[in-house]
Amino acid sequence: MQKIIGTLLILGTISCKNISNTKRETNMQLTTTIGKVLDYLPKIEVFDSQNPLEISRKNYEIMTQQLSGKKEPVAIIEELNIPEEDHQVPVRIYRPKGVTSKSPAIIYIHGGWFISGGYETHDAIARKLANATGAVILFVDYRLAPEHPFPAGLNDCKTAAEWLIHNAEKLGIDSQKIGIIGDSAGGTLATALTTQLGNQLQFQVLIYPAADNTLNTTSWETYQDGPVLNKEWGSQAWKWYLSSEEDQKNPLAVPMLIKDFTETPPTLVIVAEHDPLRDEGEELAQHMKDSGISVKTSLYKNMVHGFMHMGIILDETQSAIEEIAEFTTENLEK
Repeated sequence: MQKIIGTLLILGTISCKNISNTKRETNMQLTTTIGKVLDYLPKIEVFDSQNPLEISRKNYEIMTQQLSGKKEPVAIIEELNIPEEDHQVPVRIYRPKGVTSKSPAIIYIHGGWFISGGYETHDAIARKLANATGAVILFVDYRLAPEHPFPAGLNDCKTAAEWLIHNAEKLGIDSQKIGIIGDSAGGTLATALTTQLGNQLQFQVLIYPAADNTLNTTSWETYQDGPVLNKEWGSQAWKWYLSSEEDQKNPLAVPMLIKDFTETPPTLVIVAEHDPLRDEGEELAQHMKDSGISVKTSLYKNMVHGFMHMGIILDETQSAIEEIAEFTTENLEK
């Protein structure tokens, strides 16, 4: 074991020095609580490895487990594999307490810059959402880049979503009450998916979505050295995910390039104030509004990217869960 100080943190390379410089240069008004979180991140311990990608993935997993807090109990957790032509798509189903049949369902697509994340990084969030919304959560453990670049992950998510819709009755789910949630890179995938399947979904929630691979917004300039994310590692992650020039111009890979949102269901976009992804998230929401889609944008003041994983110390994590639950209920009752 070794302490990783000044190396890969969560989704990027950000050192204690970089955090301090970012605070000073951008005059960020970070709360004391957020400051404690950021001071803690460089102290995360991971196994000894010479592989930066391997370290990043393990760091992300450990960080989320340590900061998410106590995991809420749910009624049932099931793990299944959905068969595809040349592989299987692993999914986990969370069933909340008190729900028996004809329940609503949420397809959850996790973040991690397309290169990290899975069951363990988002387990606490999935449990909270299941209990707060009263919906069955279908968590998709899609294939990751660079081993499996675009469109592998998106295809896995589409396979899982179509499987859920087609098997809703067998699963005890109301096929007319299905929505989708994606955080960060998962927001990228969810946005692409709803342009294809949106008329079969009742709502969409995008949590600090990654919408543009150019990383040239004002918020990226302001927070290029963090906190949490940094531009160098973000650019590398996009390059791993989009392995060809053709993919870099594909709207299904880069949501900012999408021109037609007519199939997109009512959408809630959650953004964090001190997040390099803030501007592109707000711009994506505006593009949807310009297409006539019902969109609500919710800015979480003082928050940083990944705050949904920090429930052990942040009240805003639960506030966001409650806002999502309210939005979900409103759109399922229409």
